[in-house]
Amino acid sequence: MNDTPTPFPTAAPIPNVLAERYASVAMKDIWSQTGRIALERDFWIAVMKAQRDLGVPIPADAIKDYERVKGQIDLASIDKRERVTLHDVKARIEEFSDLAKRQFIHLGLTSRDLTENVEQLQIFRALKTVRFKTAAALLALGRQAEAHRDLMITGRTHNVPAQPTTLGKRLAMFGQELLIAFTRLEELLERYPVRGLKGAVGTQLDQLTLLGGDSGKVDQLEARVLRHLGFRASLFAVGQVYPRSLDFEVVSALHQVGAAAASCATTVRLMAGAGLVTEGFQEGQVGSSSMPHKVNARNCERICGFSTILGGFVTMTSGLSGHQWNEGDVSCSVVRRLALPDSFFAIDGLLETFITVLRQMEVFPAAIAAENERNLPFLATTTILMEAVKRGGGRETAHAAIKEHTLAAAKALRSGGGDADLLSRLAGDKRIGLNKRALQTILGESARFVGAAPHQVDAFLDDVKPLAKKHKGATDYRPARLL
Repeated sequence: MNDTPTPFPTAAPIPNVLAERYASVAMKDIWSQTGRIALERDFWIAVMKAQRDLGVPIPADAIKDYERVKGQIDLASIDKRERVTLHDVKARIEEFSDLAKRQFIHLGLTSRDLTENVEQLQIFRALKTVRFKTAAALLALGRQAEAHRDLMITGRTHNVPAQPTTLGKRLAMFGQELLIAFTRLEELLERYPVRGLKGAVGTQLDQLTLLGGDSGKVDQLEARVLRHLGFRASLFAVGQVYPRSLDFEVVSALHQVGAAAASCATTVRLMAGAGLVTEGFQEGQVGSSSMPHKVNARNCERICGFSTILGGFVTMTSGLSGHQWNEGDVSCSVVRRLALPDSFFAIDGLLETFITVLRQMEVFPAAIAAENERNLPFLATTTILMEAVKRGGGRETAHAAIKEHTLAAAKALRSGGGDADLLSRLAGDKRIGLNKRALQTILGESARFVGAAPHQVDAFLDDVKPLAKKHKGATDYRPARLL
């Protein structure tokens, strides 16, 4: 008998579920390994050109040699090198230089001069993608809010009928929350600073040495790098790494966007369960393998799941904030390799799903009207209370009387026994001071029960509609079919 163990076959690559199943092609392109290496090589070339212009002896032909081979990206070859060097940046330097048959990249740079700037460029571009899709979500929310501006619906607090509102106002409420998060995104993009070329501990010593101690030339080099990356500002007093509290700020801003969408999705789930709306149902879609009638709010459930994932990444990046030793260390590296790209994959999947829900959502006015009719006498009690006070009644006395009768009527309605006629109960109580005719008149003016809801929708639309011009294509943006 042969006791030699059978070797295991080479394991197939394990996919990133967030990226492969949920994220868009555009977001995956930003964070792909091939895409990152392409950014790094462009960065190296930009630095070489600037250094040559400022007097560093780099042959023009050498730069051309690097440019000629920059698209030859062999991940397997780079991985093989890294297994020897145990240093990812050194492996990529060797690969690029061997392809070009030159040794002029990375002059005066430390690894973090490369990785910090390129990672921040990935974050910056990904934030712009998120901003665009958040604008698209806001515009889609605006369309739904406008379409249902005046559709009265039973407003709920603690998930219990409270006062009437409109469906448009309910959607605008979540839109307001998303608009706040969107504003934060815009402000973050406006001021987000890049690390720049600062060297091993942030003093720019090696660049000063390369450029003959001329600090003016070092500043010019820094400015050229900023223009290449597309940033407006750089950190002027920084160590080997930029502050990791910046990563926390980025991820928490993504979570804030996701939280607004998740709040809306949760309420859509509740309304769908009551038969008032659906999130839409695509051709060929199956709600349940055993119950053919099921039309589940699966996309809204997914949105809530993404929000939970983002909350986890907020916790991870908060653990990096305030945890940096001296001028820098790499204890943050393994966390950031996971948290940064996956946070963007999660918010991208969330927004793709949210926009799909807003485009496909179906509303059932008849079902909403039936719910209103069932709840209306109870929903009107605050208005009845105010009318009783206007006619000279004591607020607390009237409140106690209305509470007594509404609780009794509700119990009779639910149990099927006793007097469930709330209007008759209220009309017969002298503490309230309103006869049945007066009460019926109040109920007959149900349109006023929604208060300023329609005007609040208008105010939301005034803020949202200008986004269509500012973010071209956001109005008509359609995500790919979701899995």
